[in-house]
Amino acid sequence: MSTHFQKLERMYLSANMNTHIYDTTTIKISEAEAEIGLTVSEKYFHALGAIHGSVYFKLLDDAAFFAVNSIVTDVFVLTTSFNINLVRPANQGIIRSVGKVRYRSKNLWTAESTLYNEAGKEIAFGTGNFAKSKVALSEEIGYL
Repeated sequence: MSTHFQKLERMYLSANMNTHIYDTTTIKISEAEAEIGLTVSEKYFHALGAIHGSVYFKLLDDAAFFAVNSIVTDVFVLTTSFNINLVRPANQGIIRSVGKVRYRSKNLWTAESTLYNEAGKEIAFGTGNFAKSKVALSEEIGYL
């Protein structure tokens, strides 16, 4: 039988965004933590030859989101706000975002995430707030 973490990982990797655009994405989920990886490709670059900020946001939000959903086992959570800080550009290698839950209550969670380049240097960080949705974790949304 699959664990909650494995089901979340499959759900994430099977999402259209990750199968069609971010097709080198990896994910590893554990209790209150998630790590998202991505192989850098020129298709993510802005005009100056480095990763566009939208990619930073996606990886930071996804890692924080799945850190929270790792401890919410009944429904899909939603990002209600997310703030990012870009530290340095990245244009090669594998980048990884590590998300961790910082605060939890009955209906609100705060998580932070840090994005690292292949050399282990911080390239961005962010903090987000998350809330429960009314959508059950089910096979219909890829949770299997």
